[in-house]
Amino acid sequence: MTIKFTKITRANQRNLKIGDTLEEHGITFERLKNGDGRYKVNIMVDGQRIHRVVGKESEGVTRLQAEELIAKLRTDARHGRLNLPKGRKLHFTFSEAIKKYLKKLEEEGGKEINKKSYRIDLHLLPFFGDILLNKLCTFDIERYKKHRLSEKAKVGTINRELAVISHLLNKALDWKWLDHKPCNIKRFKEDSGRIVYLTTEQIGKLLDAAKADQCPYIYPFIVIGLSTSMRRMEILSIQIKNIDLEKRVIFIPKAKTGAREQPITQQLASFLKDYFDKIRPEHEWLFSSKTSATGHVMNIEKQFRRVVASAGLDPKEVVRHTLRHTAITHLVQAGVDLPTVQRISGHKTLQMVVRYSHQNGEHIKSAMDILEQRYKLEMKNG
Repeated sequence: MTIKFTKITRANQRNLKIGDTLEEHGITFERLKNGDGRYKVNIMVDGQRIHRVVGKESEGVTRLQAEELIAKLRTDARHGRLNLPKGRKLHFTFSEAIKKYLKKLEEEGGKEINKKSYRIDLHLLPFFGDILLNKLCTFDIERYKKHRLSEKAKVGTINRELAVISHLLNKALDWKWLDHKPCNIKRFKEDSGRIVYLTTEQIGKLLDAAKADQCPYIYPFIVIGLSTSMRRMEILSIQIKNIDLEKRVIFIPKAKTGAREQPITQQLASFLKDYFDKIRPEHEWLFSSKTSATGHVMNIEKQFRRVVASAGLDPKEVVRHTLRHTAITHLVQAGVDLPTVQRISGHKTLQMVVRYSHQNGEHIKSAMDILEQRYKLEMKNG
């Protein structure tokens, strides 16, 4: 059936003023400043918004070519639905795919599912929910990045969200939901920035403030963080059965880089022994919570900010991860070799530890002083 045009006609196009547009049946004709005319299309195909510039009148482009492009886009979409690979091709919306994705991750023992769920529910689902997974395009990703920047989200935060989409697409290929990756995901370049860590004096103030705080969990949380460099959720999800005070280790079954044993200091072992005497012996978790679905405390952000402010520090600069930065930085400054620091911190690569060695030059100066003294000795003997 031939589409009838009443707005985008030759007569109306000739009389169109500069800057004005005509829109009809998904086609837009606009009169440019130089007098030329340009055709664009803007249509929905399989739940995906498609924008295309067809071309200009000066290039010989007509309305017919815009109509043909729309017809081609819709035909390609139909072919995509019919062109089934071996077995079958599943066409999920992003919303449908993400639910199946989380379920299969749990079955496979995937990592950081809680963090992924948080990012999905809060940001990704509201934006991408109705888009077909196999029709997700780079334009959609770029729109999302622009949207999140407008909400003042940090580039690091947006990158973590983009990582979830990338992982979803990779797993969709593995599970044969897709026969190819539908789009490229370009993440923001992150500035490694300055690592914020606490001085010994600031550590004392923070511990004093935590000990005086009303929350019973905040003081042991900070003590463990400063003594081990463990990540937030690694600390909050400690099971009492996984603490071996005699061997001085805490077993972490679901660490970021895989299951590992976390070494602890003798002082922390003594602290934990005393702490065990204060909590009920039937508790499974070190930081148990009756109101949490997991059985343990999940969020300690509010309490941590309160303690930081009480200690006279800046809550915007001193965050929970600062405890980890502090422990690692002080290990490096104390002259502990980097492979050993990596073993304690649980970093995946040595390169991730190296950046801590550049944060403060005092230990480097001390090393150079040792080298200088050695050369002086050799010079005297020579």
